[in-house]
Amino acid sequence: MQIDAKPAGWKAHWPEYTTEIVIALVSLGLLAFIKLAGGVSAGRTRGFDAHLLLMFRNPEDLSDPLGPPWMEVFVRDLTALGGFGTLTLLTVAACGYLWLRRKPGLALSLALSVGGGLILNTVLKGFIGRPRPDIVPHGTSAALASFPSGHAMMAAVVYLTLGAMLAYFSERTRFKVYFLFWSVLLTVLVGISRLYLGVHWPTDIVAGWIAGAAWALVCLLVTSKVLGDGARIGGGDPI
Repeated sequence: MQIDAKPAGWKAHWPEYTTEIVIALVSLGLLAFIKLAGGVSAGRTRGFDAHLLLMFRNPEDLSDPLGPPWMEVFVRDLTALGGFGTLTLLTVAACGYLWLRRKPGLALSLALSVGGGLILNTVLKGFIGRPRPDIVPHGTSAALASFPSGHAMMAAVVYLTLGAMLAYFSERTRFKVYFLFWSVLLTVLVGISRLYLGVHWPTDIVAGWIAGAAWALVCLLVTSKVLGDGARIGGGDPI
């Protein structure tokens, strides 16, 4: 009986601690985003952005990204992982799977998380209205404003939301770590690929990561509060 007392107490307080941690992280992220947006609007980040962006280019030929020719092809493949088409198909497939497993609440939560993130990114881009980098040729086509990066933010929204859901509803620690590792890695790689291709300033990527991660945390918190243990998918195994 004494062995079970500690885990029971920890589980009983876990929702409360989770809420406090998420609120603190989201608040810090919001503050960092506002500071970053202010610096961008005032032009204070221009020197830093240019210096870091040029680090990915051959100093003798700014149209030539660092690395062998196949590297640019590989990076274009990576950046496609944060594209609208790829993320839409992934979201639809995940929602369909959850629906088939008779978890419409989770499917709806995921759809709203991604849809809300897309709307938020569009609003932020229109509000800031930052032009794309003009000091290096673009390695791929890009539309809309530059800040925050849509690829970086939506990759964070989709991959971190999926990874967070899978980790939250998994009972074994190694599964949690595995899901979170891949969700973070994919998010980081998509962001770096946008820098390598010269279609975003570094601060665009950082802002996208911050906004996307904060949104994913909020969505995870709401999902856990609304659905709770009812989000588990069958038997003794979670998702």
